[in-house]
This record gives sequence, structure tokens and C-alpha cells, in this order.
Amino acid sequence: MRQVKIGSMRVDLVSEIPALAFDKNWLFANVTDAVIAENRGWLDHRYIEPETGRFILSHHSYLVRTPRWTAIVDTCCGNHKHRPRVPAWNNLNQPYLNNLQALGVAPEQVDFVMCTHLHVDHVGWNTRLVDGRWVPTFPNARYLMGRAEYRHFEAAHNAAPNNPVNHGSFADSVLPVVAAGLAELVESDHRLFSDRDAALRFAPAPGHTAGNMQIHLNGGHDHAVMSGDVIHHPIQCAAPWLSNAADVDPAAALATRMALLEELADTPSYLLTGHFPAPTAGRVIRHGEAYRFRFED
Repeated sequence: MRQVKIGSMRVDLVSEIPALAFDKNWLFANVTDAVIAENRGWLDHRYIEPETGRFILSHHSYLVRTPRWTAIVDTCCGNHKHRPRVPAWNNLNQPYLNNLQALGVAPEQVDFVMCTHLHVDHVGWNTRLVDGRWVPTFPNARYLMGRAEYRHFEAAHNAAPNNPVNHGSFADSVLPVVAAGLAELVESDHRLFSDRDAALRFAPAPGHTAGNMQIHLNGGHDHAVMSGDVIHHPIQCAAPWLSNAADVDPAAALATRMALLEELADTPSYLLTGHFPAPTAGRVIRHGEAYRFRFED
């Protein structure tokens, strides 16, 4: 993804796993071969494996910088973490921090970590393993997490401490940040900055998790939405009814997705999702009664 500029903000992609193929029915339980065939014309091998029909996702963060502050949105899977139920995420050893350093940022320079939600593949690099302990990767940052979602998973963890919440990520990637005093629980409409040239705010995005959020960036006349897992794969622009298996409320997730697509359709606003493969950034365009995604190379 080339750098996106929103007012005074510069947005870069920090890659963890550039391309990972998932079984189509594991990702979308209600997908059909017909809907895949209908969309092969605009979704090439970068997005759907030709031989298998598996959907290809990226795992990445967004780095947002202004002259005054540096933020990271969502932190992927993380290294050395025990995730046996999903082998593709298990005990990784990815050059994520090297990729961040290549963009000119050290972990100590990050001021904010913003979590659209607390699923395992969005909080992993909140912590890293040091001398056998999980410690915050970004020691000088405020970690912003949705209050409602945190309380939901906290209750599940407290009710059954030995039952891994979110594949164990709540214990190894969220609670150490809280213990270190770096977590800030926020409401789903929290505004981080309201400057004319660099405004960031959370917005409610119900459906995927209890308390799911998306992030809006505004600067001057520019606008972008970091949608987290409101949309997983570009085929959902054409078929928004495709429901991710992890959605806790599929009907609400669909309503959120439709509202976002309608808001952005045929506008200059960027859509920056949590999992679209390279080139990742792009814009929503209308296509009959549905939508398409136009990638910005």
C-alpha cells in the first residue's frame, strides 16, 4: 500500500502476514460457489486462489503519523503466541517490528495504540515476550480499547480463567497492558483528536464483537475509515450478506457493513480494512444495486 495522506496525517501499512489463504466456508459460512464465480472477473489471484477458491487475507496494522504524534491501529497476531486452534497464527516468528522500523518508527516512539476490537488477530503485538513474560510492545503508548468489549471479555475470563478467551489473547495480549497501567477504556464514540487537519474518532460498528468499533480519520477535506473487521474481504462489497463466522450478531454486522458501504460509495473517502490484501487501500464504488472495491495501486 502506498502512503495515504489525510490532512496532516500520513498512513502507512505495517505488514505482518501479507497473504494468507483461508477456506471459504471457514471465513464465510453462507458463501456459495455461484457468488464466487460471479465476482472472479474483478477479484484476481491476489484475492481468491484460482485452484481452491480459498479467500486470501492480509494481516497488517496501520501506522498514522503527524508532526505531533504517532499511532498504530490494530496489532495483528504477534510472535511466539500459542494458538493451536488456528495453525496459521500459532507460534509465529514474523518480522513485524522490523517492518515498523523500516518505516522509521521504533516501538518506543508510538504514542497511541488504537484497537478497533479485541480479537486474537488484532491485538497480538500489543505485547511481546521478554525473559519469559508478556510485556507491552509499545511502552510509552496509551492503548485505547472499547470499554464495552473489554468488560465483556473480562467477565468471560473471570468466569473461567483456565478457558482461553479469544484463543488466549485476552490473557497474553490485553491483560498485561492493563497491568502495566497503559490501557485506556473508551466509549464507542470516543474522539482522540479534533484538530482541523488531524481528527481521529472511534465510531460504533456493532455486529462483529460486543462493542466493535471503526475509526474515522478527517483532515481538511480528506477522509478515511479504518473499518477493522466490518469487512473482511473485498467480495463482501459485492455480496455484503456474506457473514463472517466470528460475527456475534450477523444481522447487526450486515447493517453496519451496508451503512459503511453506502456512506463511502462514489466518494473520495478511503476505506482501509483490517484484512484486504495488497494494495489494500481503495475506494468503494457503486455497481448496480451493490458495490465494488477499487484498489489504489
